[in-house]
Amino acid sequence: MKLLVFGQTGQVARELIRRAPVGVTVLALGRDRADLSDPSSCALAIDRTDADAVINAAAWTAVDSAETAFAEALGVNGDAPTVMAQAAADRRLPFLHISTDYVFDGTGNQPFLPDHPTAPLGAYGRSKLAGEIGVRAAGGKHLILRTSWVVSAHGTNFVKTMLRLGREREALNVVADQIGGPTPAAAIADALFAAARAMVDGAGGGTHHFSGAPDTSWAGFAREIMARAGLACVVNDIPSSAYPTPAKRPLNSRLDCTSLEVAYGIARPDWRSGLDDILRELA
Repeated sequence: MKLLVFGQTGQVARELIRRAPVGVTVLALGRDRADLSDPSSCALAIDRTDADAVINAAAWTAVDSAETAFAEALGVNGDAPTVMAQAAADRRLPFLHISTDYVFDGTGNQPFLPDHPTAPLGAYGRSKLAGEIGVRAAGGKHLILRTSWVVSAHGTNFVKTMLRLGREREALNVVADQIGGPTPAAAIADALFAAARAMVDGAGGGTHHFSGAPDTSWAGFAREIMARAGLACVVNDIPSSAYPTPAKRPLNSRLDCTSLEVAYGIARPDWRSGLDDILRELA
């Protein structure tokens, strides 16, 4: 199986490149060959590919800056995936696209099902929702995989930030009223490989959720990072109101991942095991 992947340097893209199973070839395109701010370049890459499926692992992920640069975020997260999905549909290629828990409003305390009504709180979520709508409207075989709280040994993410601050400080204040599932990028890559194989072999697509288990708060996640890294830094719980950001974050980022397991046999990963792998790599 040959996969055309958009993205090279992001957390998931890097894991797709280095975790390709035996028998799977990954052709990963960076901005020099397919710039998501120029969707036509992405369509051209799909038109010319001999791949069996297409994965979009590139996105505008700067949540706060999207509030003041919505047009740019919408181009990358909305327009580009729409054009990609249309090009893939024209070629009858399965198209796999990564989305986010930010398409929901974060109310309640129950995990969101894939068909729950969407209501993004901010510009980033609106841009990602636009991408979802465009991918579905293209009419081809597609998988929209919503995930949350992505972490790895590379890029900028919560684990690396906590490790840096934990070595510098005796105590940290971390938000405790936002609940979700930390998700190792490596696990997302493995899930995409499995789903792509199934779709190439004839399985359908749809919208599914994939996040790490068990659900926790950012503060709880931070405490686990400190403990597993052997850092003495104390983590103090604070409410979101005590740490204001330009973009409002959902309080409830729990995702019901049952449909993905039923459709493809892909279970939620234990993020604690993934965290150990990340810490070993960083060491």
